[in-house]
Amino acid sequence: MSSIIDVEHLNYRYPQQAADELTLRDISFTVAPGEWVAIVGHNGSGKSTLAKNLNGLLAPAAGTITVDGQVLSEETVWDIRTKIGMVFQNPDNQFVGATVADDVAFSLENQGIPRDEMLKRVAAALKQVDMQDFATREPARLSGGQKQRVALAGMIAAQPQILILDEATSMLDPRGRQEVLATIRQMKAASALTVLSITHDIDEAASANRVLVINDGELKEEGTPAEIFQHGEELIKMGLDMPYAERLKAALKRQGMQVPATYLTEKGMADWLWQLRSNK
Repeated sequence: MSSIIDVEHLNYRYPQQAADELTLRDISFTVAPGEWVAIVGHNGSGKSTLAKNLNGLLAPAAGTITVDGQVLSEETVWDIRTKIGMVFQNPDNQFVGATVADDVAFSLENQGIPRDEMLKRVAAALKQVDMQDFATREPARLSGGQKQRVALAGMIAAQPQILILDEATSMLDPRGRQEVLATIRQMKAASALTVLSITHDIDEAASANRVLVINDGELKEEGTPAEIFQHGEELIKMGLDMPYAERLKAALKRQGMQVPATYLTEKGMADWLWQLRSNK
């Protein structure tokens, strides 16, 4: 399958770093159209730096990034940014409009979308995230979950091919996190959206098609959630958590129980425990 994102031998160094220091070191991976890829790692591992390299907010020290067939460069960066939407950890950092509707319309105005089309897109996007009743509100007066939904509405209206979530759910409570992720799943199903989720939330990563593990600026592992989460001990050594079902499996194993070697979701773990009890 052809890729919509192709990263080859990416290196990045911040200006204050010494010549032999790198924040990202020889990162290479591809993302297929319509795929959901979670990028996980401990704080300071380089995840957010990678996200900012992908849409040209930061310029690589070496390597190439290709998005939808275009190599990222000074000449192509603005074209590529029309294909990529980003939602950051703190949505206050990306609000520019005086009202919710103004903010959702901002990127459309920059693209020169005709006003009639723009108004339709803004209304539809706010409805999709259940924020249509807040169109005239000031963004600063919204709750954290509402702000993230407004930020998502801006992405829905802009209709990017790729959505990058840079720790976009980390400041939300569990309910707000689930609401935002449910909205993104709806977007993905409706438009074959490609999603990159930069996160340290293992439960969020578990819903992805594929997981990349970044540790100290290097790509250490990549695979399906099931493949990655089987390496629970190694994830813990990297400062990452494990899904609840895997933590429970590890605890039962320490008690001398024979547990399944394959990855289990919480439902799978509950079914296995029920079967184990029924067989006694």
